[in-house]
Amino acid sequence: MPAYHSQFVQVPQKVGNMAMAPLRTQFKGPASRESSDYDIIDEAVYFFKANVFFRSYEIKSEADRTLIYITLYISECLKKLQKCSSKNQGLKEMHTLGVSHFNIPGERGFPLNAMYAKPANRQEEDTMKNYLQQIRQETGVRVCDKVFDPSTDKPSKWWMCFVKRRFMDKSLSGPGQ
Repeated sequence: MPAYHSQFVQVPQKVGNMAMAPLRTQFKGPASRESSDYDIIDEAVYFFKANVFFRSYEIKSEADRTLIYITLYISECLKKLQKCSSKNQGLKEMHTLGVSHFNIPGERGFPLNAMYAKPANRQEEDTMKNYLQQIRQETGVRVCDKVFDPSTDKPSKWWMCFVKRRFMDKSLSGPGQ
């Protein structure tokens, strides 16, 4: 069975060789607003449990690179949420993770530099950094909504069982983090 690929192949903008897909978000950033009920973050969360089992992933469009980044970020979110006992605490952790320093394609610590193009200039670098931060913040909120059971305010074991899984055998955080 092949991995799931993004359906957002026709995107209005690209940054590097990554699709800058519209987002349904309340966070400020360069992404245009999505008017439908389904965006690339919803797609990544929906396909996360299936895609996380794949060690390789064939990139068919620029949107797949965005999907890969979000999938890796969801893995990072789950690592942080495993230590949280309530949704409120989880949302605080997700905010901290979303705004903390992170590497972008072309920087030394980025794990997938072979698949992503380095930004062409300083303006594109700033746009990419802001877009990825916008994705990180919105993804953190949506993952919290999925992971925490509203009746018990505890993380779902059906999400926490994916904490140790590594998509493409990669991680956005460095070893030991």
